[in-house]
Amino acid sequence: MTDSRQSSDCYLAALRLLTGQDYTCAALSRKLQMKRFSAEETQAAVGRLISEGYLQDQRYAERFVATARQNGRYVGYRLRQELRRRGVDAELVEQVLQDAPDDGDDLVRARELIERRYNGFNPQVADDRQRRRIAGFLQRRGYGSDMIRQLLGRKEY
Repeated sequence: MTDSRQSSDCYLAALRLLTGQDYTCAALSRKLQMKRFSAEETQAAVGRLISEGYLQDQRYAERFVATARQNGRYVGYRLRQELRRRGVDAELVEQVLQDAPDDGDDLVRARELIERRYNGFNPQVADDRQRRRIAGFLQRRGYGSDMIRQLLGRKEY
Protein backbone atom coordinates (compact mmCIF):
# COMPACT_ATOMS: atom_id res chain seq x y z
CA MET A 1 0.00 0.00 0.00
CA THR A 2 1.36 3.42 -0.87
CA ASP A 3 1.85 6.22 1.63
CA SER A 4 -0.84 8.38 0.04
CA ARG A 5 -3.28 5.47 0.25
CA GLN A 6 -2.53 4.99 3.96
CA SER A 7 -2.87 8.73 4.59
CA SER A 8 -6.18 8.71 2.78
CA ASP A 9 -7.36 5.77 4.91
CA CYS A 10 -6.36 7.64 8.06
CA TYR A 11 -8.15 10.78 6.90
CA LEU A 12 -11.31 8.83 6.10
CA ALA A 13 -11.16 7.08 9.48
CA ALA A 14 -10.84 10.48 11.15
CA LEU A 15 -13.85 11.80 9.22
CA ARG A 16 -15.90 8.76 10.28
CA LEU A 17 -14.96 9.39 13.91
CA LEU A 18 -15.95 13.05 13.64
CA THR A 19 -19.39 12.19 12.28
CA GLY A 20 -20.19 10.44 15.56
CA GLN A 21 -18.95 13.10 17.98
CA ASP A 22 -16.65 16.07 18.42
CA TYR A 23 -13.01 15.55 19.34
CA THR A 24 -10.10 17.76 20.27
CA CYS A 25 -7.00 17.48 18.09
CA ALA A 26 -5.19 15.54 20.81
CA ALA A 27 -8.09 13.16 21.44
CA LEU A 28 -8.57 12.45 17.73
CA SER A 29 -4.85 11.78 17.34
CA ARG A 30 -4.94 9.30 20.24
CA LYS A 31 -7.99 7.60 18.80
CA LEU A 32 -6.41 7.24 15.35
CA GLN A 33 -3.19 5.86 16.81
CA MET A 34 -5.24 3.33 18.76
CA LYS A 35 -6.56 2.23 15.37
CA ARG A 36 -2.95 1.46 14.40
CA PHE A 37 -2.27 4.47 12.19
CA SER A 38 1.27 5.82 12.45
CA ALA A 39 2.06 9.14 14.10
CA GLU A 40 2.92 10.67 10.71
CA GLU A 41 -0.37 9.55 9.14
CA THR A 42 -2.29 10.78 12.14
CA GLN A 43 -0.54 14.14 12.14
CA ALA A 44 -1.20 14.59 8.42
CA ALA A 45 -4.89 13.72 8.77
CA VAL A 46 -5.38 15.97 11.79
CA GLY A 47 -3.56 18.82 10.03
CA ARG A 48 -5.78 18.42 6.98
CA LEU A 49 -8.94 18.40 9.11
CA ILE A 50 -7.80 21.57 10.90
CA SER A 51 -7.06 23.35 7.61
CA GLU A 52 -10.47 22.32 6.24
CA GLY A 53 -12.21 23.59 9.38
CA TYR A 54 -13.59 20.23 10.53
CA LEU A 55 -11.48 20.12 13.68
CA GLN A 56 -11.21 23.09 16.04
CA ASP A 57 -10.24 22.83 19.68
CA GLN A 58 -11.78 26.23 20.43
CA ARG A 59 -15.16 25.23 19.01
CA TYR A 60 -15.00 21.95 20.94
CA ALA A 61 -14.17 23.75 24.19
CA GLU A 62 -16.90 26.36 23.73
CA ARG A 63 -19.54 23.69 23.09
CA PHE A 64 -18.33 21.58 25.99
CA VAL A 65 -18.42 24.52 28.41
CA ALA A 66 -21.89 25.59 27.26
CA THR A 67 -23.26 22.08 27.66
CA ALA A 68 -21.57 21.45 31.00
CA ARG A 69 -22.86 24.72 32.43
CA GLN A 70 -26.32 24.22 31.02
CA ASN A 71 -26.85 20.82 32.59
CA GLY A 72 -24.75 21.50 35.72
CA ARG A 73 -22.52 18.52 35.12
CA TYR A 74 -19.23 20.35 35.69
CA VAL A 75 -18.47 23.74 37.21
CA GLY A 76 -15.46 25.56 38.59
CA TYR A 77 -12.20 23.67 38.88
CA ARG A 78 -13.78 20.42 37.65
CA LEU A 79 -14.81 22.00 34.35
CA ARG A 80 -11.26 23.28 33.88
CA GLN A 81 -9.85 19.85 34.78
CA GLU A 82 -12.21 18.03 32.41
CA LEU A 83 -11.26 20.24 29.46
CA ARG A 84 -7.56 19.62 30.12
CA ARG A 85 -8.19 15.87 30.37
CA ARG A 86 -9.86 15.97 26.97
CA GLY A 87 -6.79 17.54 25.38
CA VAL A 88 -7.59 21.25 25.32
CA ASP A 89 -4.54 23.48 25.78
CA ALA A 90 -4.36 25.26 29.17
CA GLU A 91 -4.30 28.74 27.60
CA LEU A 92 -7.33 27.93 25.48
CA VAL A 93 -9.15 26.59 28.54
CA GLU A 94 -8.62 29.86 30.37
CA GLN A 95 -9.65 31.90 27.34
CA VAL A 96 -12.84 29.93 26.74
CA LEU A 97 -13.85 29.99 30.40
CA GLN A 98 -13.24 33.71 30.55
CA ASP A 99 -15.18 34.41 27.34
CA ALA A 100 -18.08 32.04 28.00
CA PRO A 101 -21.10 33.74 29.52
CA ASP A 102 -21.84 32.49 33.00
CA ASP A 103 -25.36 33.26 34.08
CA GLY A 104 -24.42 32.68 37.72
CA ASP A 105 -27.22 30.23 38.39
CA ASP A 106 -24.94 27.53 39.80
CA LEU A 107 -27.16 27.25 42.87
CA VAL A 108 -30.23 26.56 40.74
CA ARG A 109 -28.35 24.07 38.55
CA ALA A 110 -26.97 22.27 41.60
CA ARG A 111 -30.46 22.01 43.06
CA GLU A 112 -31.80 20.62 39.76
CA LEU A 113 -28.90 18.17 39.60
CA ILE A 114 -29.73 16.90 43.10
CA GLU A 115 -33.40 16.58 42.21
CA ARG A 116 -32.58 14.56 39.10
CA ARG A 117 -30.10 12.29 40.85
CA TYR A 118 -31.71 12.02 44.29
CA ASN A 119 -35.42 12.42 43.63
CA GLY A 120 -37.34 13.55 46.69
CA PHE A 121 -34.28 14.54 48.73
CA ASN A 122 -35.15 16.84 51.61
CA PRO A 123 -32.21 18.24 53.62
CA GLN A 124 -34.43 18.78 56.70
CA VAL A 125 -35.16 15.06 57.12
CA ALA A 126 -31.95 13.65 55.63
CA ASP A 127 -29.48 11.87 57.87
CA ASP A 128 -25.75 12.62 57.91
CA ARG A 129 -24.98 9.75 55.54
CA GLN A 130 -27.34 11.12 52.86
CA ARG A 131 -25.96 14.63 53.29
CA ARG A 132 -22.35 13.38 52.94
CA ARG A 133 -23.30 11.40 49.83
CA ILE A 134 -24.85 14.44 48.18
CA ALA A 135 -22.00 16.72 49.29
CA GLY A 136 -19.48 14.32 47.71
CA PHE A 137 -21.57 14.10 44.55
CA LEU A 138 -21.56 17.88 44.18
CA GLN A 139 -17.87 18.23 45.08
CA ARG A 140 -16.91 15.76 42.35
CA ARG A 141 -18.68 18.02 39.87
CA GLY A 142 -16.76 21.09 41.05
CA TYR A 143 -19.25 22.83 43.30
CA GLY A 144 -17.69 24.72 46.18
CA SER A 145 -18.17 23.87 49.84
CA ASP A 146 -19.97 27.18 50.56
CA MET A 147 -22.59 26.42 47.93
CA ILE A 148 -22.97 22.85 49.16
CA ARG A 149 -23.49 24.04 52.74
CA GLN A 150 -26.01 26.56 51.47
CA LEU A 151 -27.92 23.86 49.58
CA LEU A 152 -27.91 21.32 52.37
CA GLY A 153 -28.71 23.82 55.09
CA ARG A 154 -31.61 25.61 53.41
CA LYS A 155 -34.92 25.81 55.25
CA GLU A 156 -36.81 25.41 51.97
CA TYR A 157 -35.54 23.28 49.18
